[in-house]
Amino acid sequence: MAPLIGLSTTSVYPESTAHAFTYAAQLGYDAVEVMVGIDALSQQIAAIKQLSEHHGIPVCAVHAPCLLITQRVWGTDPWGKLERSAEMARTLGADVVVVHPPFRWQRDYAREFVQGIEGLEQSTGIAFAVENMYPWRATQKRGMEVYLPGWDPSEEDYANTTIDLSHAAVAHSDPVAMAHRLGDRLRHIHLTDGTGSAKDEHLVPGRGTQPAAELLGHLADKGFEGHIVLEVNTRKASGSEQRGADLAESLAFVHEHFVARSPA
Repeated sequence: MAPLIGLSTTSVYPESTAHAFTYAAQLGYDAVEVMVGIDALSQQIAAIKQLSEHHGIPVCAVHAPCLLITQRVWGTDPWGKLERSAEMARTLGADVVVVHPPFRWQRDYAREFVQGIEGLEQSTGIAFAVENMYPWRATQKRGMEVYLPGWDPSEEDYANTTIDLSHAAVAHSDPVAMAHRLGDRLRHIHLTDGTGSAKDEHLVPGRGTQPAAELLGHLADKGFEGHIVLEVNTRKASGSEQRGADLAESLAFVHEHFVARSPA
């Protein structure tokens, strides 16, 4: 099965979830990943289904509301959030839910997280792809560990994982080496870029220092069958024309370094 090249709805912020489907259809993306967030539309399964059908763009993945700014989206129970994310994914025909590891202060959730994720996958049939995160740093110096059981999913026994290149940049970790460690457990990619600063930059791939092209080449060579989702920051775009150009450039990067190299 050929991987779907998707657009994260967060890539069009401050425009809405609805605009993400419009950009994806106009630019030739295969699919959309829905970030369940503070945009009320992103929380409404029926509305997302209508957008998907109207534009003829499938939803390949749902990103659970596990960011700091979405701590109260769909309630405060983290397991309830994941169950609702799986319900959205199942209804929309998506096969992946992207989830971050717990924060350190979510002690009960963190204690049960690895086993709980396995249980959810078995009960729902949805892949919960745990994403790499990073230590929190105010400067280039040593950061504060805020995730449990840890920010590197290759160190745990998750069946499905996500690599985000901007997060790898902040962590000063090598995403290609992580991909080798994960092997077939790597199910999902958030393709973006970063410079290694303390800020989670989410640059257009190719504009930072991360080995984005090398990672795509590695995935093409090994016959990767997961999803490659562009999750970039276009907040500074002067308008829809520049935002569209950034998203088109991001898609072209995947075609050049992955699609053109993959077996027919």
